[in-house]
Amino acid sequence: MNKQHVGLAIGAAAMFSLALAGENVTPPPAQPVASDSNLATTPAASTAKPDSMFDRIWSYATWYENDDNPVIQKFQFTGRYQLDFAWVDQNDYDDWDTRRWRMGGKATLFHDFTAHGEVELYPDDQGYYQRLTDAYVAWSQSETLELTLGKQSAAFTMDGSTSSKELLAIDRSNLANNLWFTEEYFPGLSAGGEAAGWNYFLGVFSAGAKNEEFGEFDGGAFVLGTVGFDFAKQLDVKKAELNLNYVYNTGDEPNSFTRPLEHVASVNFDFDAGKWGLRTDVSGGAGFGTQSDLWGGMIMPYYNLTKKLQAVTRYTYLKSVDDNGIRFARYENQVISGRGDQYQEFYAGLNYYFYKHKLKVQTGVQYADMNDQAGDGGAYSGWAWTTGFRISW
Repeated sequence: MNKQHVGLAIGAAAMFSLALAGENVTPPPAQPVASDSNLATTPAASTAKPDSMFDRIWSYATWYENDDNPVIQKFQFTGRYQLDFAWVDQNDYDDWDTRRWRMGGKATLFHDFTAHGEVELYPDDQGYYQRLTDAYVAWSQSETLELTLGKQSAAFTMDGSTSSKELLAIDRSNLANNLWFTEEYFPGLSAGGEAAGWNYFLGVFSAGAKNEEFGEFDGGAFVLGTVGFDFAKQLDVKKAELNLNYVYNTGDEPNSFTRPLEHVASVNFDFDAGKWGLRTDVSGGAGFGTQSDLWGGMIMPYYNLTKKLQAVTRYTYLKSVDDNGIRFARYENQVISGRGDQYQEFYAGLNYYFYKHKLKVQTGVQYADMNDQAGDGGAYSGWAWTTGFRISW
């Protein structure tokens, strides 16, 4: 762990300690409930639950807000910092890692437009700046239609559709790592929205040779379509959303933004009954070049032990038609560089939410097994443990 990582870890710990200290500060007492005789003169908000210290701390992320301003109505700081400690039993790998560090801002303009820009940072020998992530302008007047132009997230598969701020397991499953486009942010034009329980999304994105900003626009493109329905009302639960994702990709550059998959399809389901929930995914892809066709499934049940403590388990299975069609997950890839043809993972973890997903600690143990019929260095069977600190605005 180098000095830059130590400094970041100390900084994260300091923010974490401040937040913990803030949680113990007693908020001002609530105003007494008004009697019938003075209801007309007592503000309605007087009986509302007072803001917590976390609410007050996070409110400082809003730097400007004025609905009467005809040009800019709101500007807020956005970002996330995620610090990991990972251990893998093979080769005695253990290390601290700045998993994600992003900073930027989001503005509401002319009441109907949103402008959002963020950069990704990472301490290395070249400095801190790594790339642009979000860099787009969106227009919307209602939930039924939002048009977005610029570099934006292309969301498909269960974990690929979940922001890294809100992952239940400490990292995305290896199904998403192999079938989703892990670069995540692509320049393009999209339309999406929801109405009467239905949701839809259609986008066209550049798949050209990547660089730190918008890439080259001469290496093909991909189309992403999603349609889904939330059965929450019918099942009387918080959420029961079934989605179908489909991707057609013509990207042909060796350093394209995308995975070398021509077609990807995913059927995923997100169920939340309050006390417990379940996320599932069945996905497959048709490869091009040296990439084999592959498919897989993921099931992730979770249970809320308390209002703040959550238990999560996950099983992932992947199978490729040909040899060497499956990549390893992030930290397994640090100890073995080959590929295999059949992968299984068992994960069990705990999440503690200090301020919902905005401030949390996650830890998880996983056992993974990779079969390698080719026998060229992709066979693996071992344990890993990852613990992470997550803060976001």
